[in-house]
Amino acid sequence: MNPDHSDAAFNRRAIPAAAVESTWSASDGHQIRRIDWPGVNGDAKGGVAARGSILFFPGRGDNYEKYLESLQQWHEAGWKVTAADWRGQAGSGRLGDDAITGHIDDYSIWIDDLAAFWKEWIASTPGPHVLSGHSMGGHLVLRGLVERQVTPDAMFLSAPMLGFFGNVLPRSFMHGATKLIKRLRGDTTQAWKWSEKPGEIPVGRINLLTHDKERYADELWWRENRPELVMGPGSWGWVERGYASMGAMFAPGALEAVNTPVLLIGISNDKLVDMKAIKEAAERLPNGELLAFGKEAHHEILREVDEVRDRAMDGIAEFLDRTAPKT
Repeated sequence: MNPDHSDAAFNRRAIPAAAVESTWSASDGHQIRRIDWPGVNGDAKGGVAARGSILFFPGRGDNYEKYLESLQQWHEAGWKVTAADWRGQAGSGRLGDDAITGHIDDYSIWIDDLAAFWKEWIASTPGPHVLSGHSMGGHLVLRGLVERQVTPDAMFLSAPMLGFFGNVLPRSFMHGATKLIKRLRGDTTQAWKWSEKPGEIPVGRINLLTHDKERYADELWWRENRPELVMGPGSWGWVERGYASMGAMFAPGALEAVNTPVLLIGISNDKLVDMKAIKEAAERLPNGELLAFGKEAHHEILREVDEVRDRAMDGIAEFLDRTAPKT
């Protein structure tokens, strides 16, 4: 996609000069952070892009700062690029009882935000329009597509959270169990242990996310320099509503009704999301494609070591050249 791009040429710990950070106001007034790059030939107010437009959403507990490198590469390839927080994450506030726990009353809240943001975004950006998300972000944008709340020309998903890792029992059984736990422990109670000190990074967390120590260190740098980004575990409400959302998305005929080209990037070595669910979605989507990785990759494929990350980025570029060509 961009053979001249290198770590030395791009500072992952600074907002690029071409990018503009701002906030978007949801229908109820909730302020959500966003970042926008014009196309190569555009201006900071959203001029004409040479290639089209990409809208990207991070995962649970994530922030767009972690993906500056990829966003910049798409910008350099001619795309007008936008990324945004989810409500209640990163620098867009919290919805639970504290500043650490990730909570949501229902995933439909995020879908409503996505639909409203999408409507405004496509009206102000050139096509073709591409929608993308990582992990939980991938789950939500795919659900938005299934529910016809968004209308992208193409979609690519990085390790989408279509199932939770390690579930050996049926989704319906796990959903029922989490409903009971939520009732007993409370919606906003943390669903797993983070560390002895709230907000402190657990030892060994890198082994779930990436083999690249420098890219992992970038995230820690951003968390230290922008402490509002720090988030710990999800709530039991988040887990239970996640199962409910997955159940709706995998309902008979739901995925089969989607005609949009969708690239799913999955990792068999992923210890956070379920590769089997990603494969199932790729098979059931009429225009679904799977780009599979193994033990060479962890969950954050867009932040992996160069030889692995480059394969993912090249796969995305090839997919978009076929499914969302320049108009």
